[in-house]
Amino acid sequence: MKVHETPLPGVLLIEPDVYADARGSFRETFRDGRYAEQGIAGPFTQDNISVSRKGVLRGLHIQAPVGQGKLIFAVAGAIFDVAVDARPGSPNFGQWMGETLSADNHRQLWVPAGFLHGFCVLSEEATVFYKCTQSYIADQQRSVRWDDPDIGIIWPVRAPILSAADAAAPLLRDADFVRTMVE
Repeated sequence: MKVHETPLPGVLLIEPDVYADARGSFRETFRDGRYAEQGIAGPFTQDNISVSRKGVLRGLHIQAPVGQGKLIFAVAGAIFDVAVDARPGSPNFGQWMGETLSADNHRQLWVPAGFLHGFCVLSEEATVFYKCTQSYIADQQRSVRWDDPDIGIIWPVRAPILSAADAAAPLLRDADFVRTMVE
């Protein structure tokens, strides 16, 4: 497994070892001790899978004040996955990074608690797996607008398909959750 730092401290790009032969391939998507050695320590309490069609954009989401770290990868298809630093007082507050994750490149993105997360689907359909460090708490789910001009994410989709909640999300500067976050 190779682990790469990204422009946002704490957000990691992971390239698992893939063993391929004439039968197909095998990869280990998670082993607690191995990931803990890289600073990705659980406990992990919830796994999620989402299936979305091309052009769907999910995000930008965060759970606050109780934070939730996410280990994300595409089981099928391809996504452009984004993390935004939303930690109060961070020197990188409001900065973003993005990476293409696909079933073909096997990459994973570790998004720690305190970061907004979102993705858009690049393929006809994508199945995305999330391993989370905190169970979902409905009344702590928060969103920030996907096209917040202060963040300036360069999405590879012009007119995304959004949920009503994501379309109505506030700008990061107007988000009240930032003042109440706990990592």
